[in-house]
Amino acid sequence: MGAWELLLVGVVILLGLSGVLVPGAPGSWLVWAAVLWWAFEVPRALSWGVLVGATAVLLVAQVVRWRLPPRRLRSSGATPRMAVYAGVGALLGFFVVPVLGAIPGYLGGAYLSERLRLGGHGDAMASVRRVMRRGGTSVLVELFACLLIAGAWLGAVIWG
Repeated sequence: MGAWELLLVGVVILLGLSGVLVPGAPGSWLVWAAVLWWAFEVPRALSWGVLVGATAVLLVAQVVRWRLPPRRLRSSGATPRMAVYAGVGALLGFFVVPVLGAIPGYLGGAYLSERLRLGGHGDAMASVRRVMRRGGTSVLVELFACLLIAGAWLGAVIWG
């Protein structure tokens, strides 16, 4: 697989990661489809292992999401700006504190957005709690699963 094709797979993965933050967009399935495409183009044991792992992670994430309350982010006061801040925070946290940093990064990004919007610490914390109860946890589970898959793919491309 050439460099341009790898770049295109990476772009599809990034689109999938951003699609997780958009209600109704099939973000996690875009990430999985990109890994599937890469595995078919580079038929090695490592690529098939990443695909099997990605499938398992997505299935577990879907089961966890089905057990959580349904998404009602609009009624909780979540804004598109909050989604962007939370997504960027999760992405930065994923790489700053490898893997597990995505969770505090997501929460920190959401808090920063609300702190800038509302001004006070107490109001921002209350808003983040409300959003997390109304569907933010579901978004976090799906985003974390997709970040794990993206990290596994990137690791396999770089070191495989």
